[in-house]
Amino acid sequence: MRRRYLWLLLVPLAGCANDPIVDIRGVDPARLDQDLAECRAYAAQVNTPAEAAKHGGIGAAVGGAIGAIIGDSGTAGKGAGIGAVSGATKGAGRAEQRKERVVRNCLKGRGYKVLG
Repeated sequence: MRRRYLWLLLVPLAGCANDPIVDIRGVDPARLDQDLAECRAYAAQVNTPAEAAKHGGIGAAVGGAIGAIIGDSGTAGKGAGIGAVSGATKGAGRAEQRKERVVRNCLKGRGYKVLG
């Protein structure tokens, strides 16, 4: 039973996004902080749990199907579990990458030179 919910612990770990590196030459630090906060608010609209759940469901279906092909119902169940965890982790990672892109694009749109 505990293993089923292990992926719920892994998903938040994918959310450890890094702040973008901005060239601060000639930049007002207070204005950058304000703009960064606003850009993060836009990025927060990306629904990480929904992406994790969607990809987890896909992974479970694929893993279950592969398990059923190569084995019995027990193998199918194990395959579905493995597929769900890997799919959810992948979905959460993609959502976090999208959040980082949103912040970078937002800052670039406001005239900042984003280095990385």
